[in-house]
Amino acid sequence: MNPSLVEEKPAAAAAPAARRPAPERAAVSAGRWSGRLLSPALGLELADISLGTPFSDAEIHALRQLLAQHKVLVFRDQDLTPAQHVAFARRFGELEVHPIIKRHPEHPELVTFMHDAGNVGVENVFHSDTSFYPAPSMGSILRCVECPEVGGDTIFVNMVAAYEGLPEGVKTKIRELSAVHDASVVFANRTPTPEGRGKLRREIPPVEHPVVRTHPETGEKILFVNEAFTTHFANFRQVNDGVWNQDAPTQARDLFAFLVRQARTPEYQVRIQWQRNTVVFWDNRAVQHYAISDYYPHVRSMMRATIIGDRPC
Repeated sequence: MNPSLVEEKPAAAAAPAARRPAPERAAVSAGRWSGRLLSPALGLELADISLGTPFSDAEIHALRQLLAQHKVLVFRDQDLTPAQHVAFARRFGELEVHPIIKRHPEHPELVTFMHDAGNVGVENVFHSDTSFYPAPSMGSILRCVECPEVGGDTIFVNMVAAYEGLPEGVKTKIRELSAVHDASVVFANRTPTPEGRGKLRREIPPVEHPVVRTHPETGEKILFVNEAFTTHFANFRQVNDGVWNQDAPTQARDLFAFLVRQARTPEYQVRIQWQRNTVVFWDNRAVQHYAISDYYPHVRSMMRATIIGDRPC
């Protein structure tokens, strides 16, 4: 492959610029709440807060600011009813009703994930929720209903840091690139016939999004490709000066694979250990996640509300 397309960075040299400065201490002030940083890259655990109680507009605004800054907010000991879960999520915007994943019978805005010996967890791939929509989700709020004492953690990745850590030559190369996101990559297995898969693609057709999107609240640049739903570049030839020779397909595939691999970089990650009634709220625009499937045959049961976002640009 042409080395100018993917310049493998020296990890030690590039990593510091990709993260906020490492804090001296974990405890931080978070307005009226107390907070604890979970990693230098992202993640803030908030204490002295109950998500089941009413919030003022000012408090919701403060939480939005904390989410934009820290990307992942963690709340422990939140014994929420499904109705309270939905009510809290709705303060941040209109909620999605997922077209495929199993939904709560009384609250269709909640999707349910339940894995045990007969239903092994399959969310163990880095992804951004509903990136296959024209307007992917703004954020997700996931509550642990039941989990094993050991295992079943979730890794979250700061994709702002992933973009910042790219070599400058790669940033230039991908500046005008778009990529295709397709729900059928993950969900077509639920429709075992070609007719069923065709129906799925008609109902949720593939979409194009910029490879580098801009956060609508912070202005940060975000690497917006993921290995679950993103399939290929849509316009590689156009941004490659129209060249399409025998090397171009390989160059496109190698560049795509290089970008997707960035989510696996530990320096961009935080790993959350679940407990019953833990709630995690993440900024789906700037974060990818990976649910570790290492708890077989034990039960891991979760509920998620997802907030509709805007079209990436």
